Amino acid sequence: MSAVRVPRSPKVLIGAGLVAFFAVLTVVGPWLAPDNPNATNFTANLRPSSSHWLGTTALGQDIWSQLLVGARATMIVAIVAGVVATLLSMIIGVAAGYLGGKPDEGLSLLSNVFLAIPGLPLLIVIDSYLPAGGRSNSFVIGLIISLTGWAWGARVLRAQTMSLRNRDFVEAARIVGESRLRIMMFEIAPNLLPVLASSLLFTVLYSIGAYVTLAYVGLTSTAVWNWGTMLYWAQANNAPLANQWWWFVPPGVCIALIGTGLALMNFGIDEFINPRLRSAGLSGRIRRTSGLPRRPRLGFTPVARTATPRATWEAGSR
Repeated sequence: MSAVRVPRSPKVLIGAGLVAFFAVLTVVGPWLAPDNPNATNFTANLRPSSSHWLGTTALGQDIWSQLLVGARATMIVAIVAGVVATLLSMIIGVAAGYLGGKPDEGLSLLSNVFLAIPGLPLLIVIDSYLPAGGRSNSFVIGLIISLTGWAWGARVLRAQTMSLRNRDFVEAARIVGESRLRIMMFEIAPNLLPVLASSLLFTVLYSIGAYVTLAYVGLTSTAVWNWGTMLYWAQANNAPLANQWWWFVPPGVCIALIGTGLALMNFGIDEFINPRLRSAGLSGRIRRTSGLPRRPRLGFTPVARTATPRATWEAGSR
């Protein structure tokens, strides 16, 4: 069993390392910034050097400082949006799947409406009604993004809850007189933790893309530094046309790396949930000792099977 634990999967280890790196950068990034990201007292359009690791902008601002400071706002918005959206999806999905009947129809209709409405246009409309102070508040932006990111997770959790609500342990809780709320929170929800973790990672990834997009098109406050704001100012000053790659490539690489880390962790959780995917992350030595082929046949998924009690007894008697 130790061979198929999630921490042993290379996907999870690499993904967790990337996510941990950016989590640390979120905390200490502004303290590590060598200069004020708004300071314009440097020479404009400098290439990367020992004085300015990522060069300077057209206004003489240090890009390395902007990247470090912008990590905090980007990650805070993503975490707030991911946590709130996951809580909404858990409450609505579990309630719809367990209660059934009219509550299920109403909550499912609400989820379908949010799934049918395009997320980005809805975000633009909601963001346009925010006051100027709200557009610079990372927590407010995170709450706005969470309103468009919960519906998919709610549908998945509803389906999983419907498969659990008639299990023996749920029936036993009903027989002893447990309330519906307690059954949903303490009997069903703990069995959905892998699905909730996968939903959280997916929602955080979606939130990063949504926030960067809003900042890139100029709908958030340009006074708050984040990776999308860096891309906005690079585009506004024609950095791609001037071949000033050091202005727009670093934030793009950071977005790609954090997205890759979240996706790899999500793949690892999928392997943990689905036993037929667990053998994909096993090393060659473990595959040989488990009796799995080194190169699986095309179209077939290898499964690491444990020995049956009879086979174990026969092997011991020899």
